[in-house]
Parts: sequence; structure tokens; C-alpha cells
Amino acid sequence: MLKGRLIPIALSCLVLLLVLVNILLMMGNQSVQTEVGDRQQFISQAIQLENLSRQVVGAMANMALKSNDEQLKKLLMAHGIDLDVASGTGLRSK
Repeated sequence: MLKGRLIPIALSCLVLLLVLVNILLMMGNQSVQTEVGDRQQFISQAIQLENLSRQVVGAMANMALKSNDEQLKKLLMAHGIDLDVASGTGLRSK
């Protein structure tokens, strides 16, 4: 009689253990998916800001060349923006 009840109890415990493992794996997967989503959003925003930053630097470089503003030229050069007047391109990033 005890053997007849022992097998279903053991199988029930095994199923319960597998359910708990499944829950833990699901929770871990959710946290990883949230982290990946946050990183993806950060990368997307960084790309948008990079385009805006290029436009701002380009406008500043053109303004520095047109007005011959030495302070602005020095500021741009201090941040790695090389103003190339001879080639007419306006700016080069180092």
C-alpha cells in the first residue's frame, strides 16, 4: 500500500520542483529582457543625439570660419575638431 502512494507523491514533488525551477528561469529571463530593452533604448537615443551633435559642431565650425572667431576656433580644436580652411571642407574630426 505504501508503494502505491509513494510513486505519485514522488512524481508530485518532482513536478512541483520543475514548476519552481521554471518560475525562477522565467523571472531571470524577464530581468535580462528588461536590461536588453534599456540598452537598446540608450543606443537608439545616442544615435539620435550623435546626429544632432554633428549638426551643432558643423554650425559652430562654419560660424567660427565665417566670423574668424579665434576663441571659438580654439574651443573646437581643444575638443578635437580641426578646422581646415585650406581645403574648404570646414572641419575634420581627429
